[in-house]
Amino acid sequence: MSNASLHQKCASPLRTLAPADELEGPASPKARFWDRIAVQYAADPIADMAGYEFTLRQVEDLLTADQDVLEIGCGTGTTALRLAPFTRRLLATDVSARMIAIAREKLAAQPVPQLSFALADAEEPVAAPGEFDAVLAFNLLHLVTDLDRALQQAVLALRPGGMLISKTACVAEMNPLIRYLAVPVMQAIGKAPRVLCFDADALQVAMARQGLNIVSVERHGTRGKDFRVFIVARKPT
Repeated sequence: MSNASLHQKCASPLRTLAPADELEGPASPKARFWDRIAVQYAADPIADMAGYEFTLRQVEDLLTADQDVLEIGCGTGTTALRLAPFTRRLLATDVSARMIAIAREKLAAQPVPQLSFALADAEEPVAAPGEFDAVLAFNLLHLVTDLDRALQQAVLALRPGGMLISKTACVAEMNPLIRYLAVPVMQAIGKAPRVLCFDADALQVAMARQGLNIVSVERHGTRGKDFRVFIVARKPT
């Protein structure tokens, strides 16, 4: 399956960080969208707290204190703050400058020595090849412009044997009225971002296309049908 087939019209790049920790040039449309909603995003409660906590416990069990970890699409940093104590170092990145500003405010109020935040886009290099033992991508992969490119960058950042740990909304598994009506309407009025429409099987195929071996596929939701698939994949040694 080609990456183009993952797109539907129901749907900036991770750059090497400059010393000023800023993306060059004007913000991308994607970044501008998330900048605009960052404050509301930070204030919104987690819809399924029990499912979120279960996911965190699963990830904690996969991380160790001798690992260097990269999170892409960290949002306002809530998850990074929870997981960083289980690592040697966690670099959490997001394309939105306002999201990163809020995350840094949280970190200042709740210092975690292992954790740092940086502005970067998940579709461009952010790290030296093989710099990290794990890459985390939560609620992100359906929001990138090019899934293959985002996965390729994650794989490049991993050391041999490193893990990609992801939790992704599978838009193609949702009710067609949501995909073909609600999402386009919300996008038209600026209330929803562009999304990629794929199911869990297509996401696994895309990961395999980048050379990753699927370790586990789970669903952690506790409220009705869970459209967010939790996948752990490993880079070959």
